[in-house]
Amino acid sequence: MLELNQEEKALVARIEEYLDLIDPEECGQVKNKFECLDNLGRSISQYPSIRKGQKLRGIERTEEQLLEALCSFASPSYMLNIPVRVVASRSYLVAKYQAFSMLHILAGTREEFAPPLRKVILSVIHTLMTEEVYFSCLNDLEFAPDVKLKLAYDLISLWDSGTDPRTVRHLPALDSLWTARDSSPPAFGTMNGTTELLRITIDMSSDWQEFLVADMSNSETKWALEEFLFGLSFEEIATVRSRLIKFGINAVGHDEIPSYLGSRPAYGIINSSDFRAMYNFYVDRRDAARLRRRLAVPGPSHTIEEIYLKYRIIQE
Repeated sequence: MLELNQEEKALVARIEEYLDLIDPEECGQVKNKFECLDNLGRSISQYPSIRKGQKLRGIERTEEQLLEALCSFASPSYMLNIPVRVVASRSYLVAKYQAFSMLHILAGTREEFAPPLRKVILSVIHTLMTEEVYFSCLNDLEFAPDVKLKLAYDLISLWDSGTDPRTVRHLPALDSLWTARDSSPPAFGTMNGTTELLRITIDMSSDWQEFLVADMSNSETKWALEEFLFGLSFEEIATVRSRLIKFGINAVGHDEIPSYLGSRPAYGIINSSDFRAMYNFYVDRRDAARLRRRLAVPGPSHTIEEIYLKYRIIQE
């Protein structure tokens, strides 16, 4: 059954009780929103589990066949090849994000509600991002067939239950990366990245620190991490650095970046008040990396999230 867990239900109930005291009309809107979400979850749950085999006109479709299909077709064809329940479940996640975002708007200023609301909203964003990372890895020629098979299996677990063993193990490290960046916005300074890297590492988990020690000699890892830290594309970072060197400037302020580039940065600004910006930032970097890969031009051809996941898979 696709539904809120007990902790989420309890949170919604507490906020509804609070809103009923200060604005019954808004409370009614919230109740209606979550009733619609519950009905959507029930409807989607009517579709059979994607792990359950089906037989149509003598042709059986099994989980093993779905695994093989995920490893073989290109990303543009995913939408029409994956089960309906999967597509509908993504709609449920979007609806869940919007419902809890509504609660965040109405009650997020209260200290007792803000942390748990943020936790739920970020879990939705991370789930959507995790799916995107898996798709990107499945479409990557650098991944061996046996590794892709493991990823496909994890993706099916993610679709079927909302989580998967790999995500449970490694999401805290990625979450610490976002948390560290969010709590300490990038300082552009000389744009050499070293200061930013040292500063942000202090707030990261031990898993992330281990990854950096092992993989930072890789140029692509450094480039991808700099994109994440500075919020600029590899090409934009190179442009700003060249101008700093040319004019003998030691530092550049955030507000000055557009003037150095001659336009607004390619990637959207991470806005802590709009959690969607986190997802959009990943998609922007992923698309830029894919373009570099196709054109065979300098710069990261993978996002830092993809590089981290690949590193962890190799370690396993």
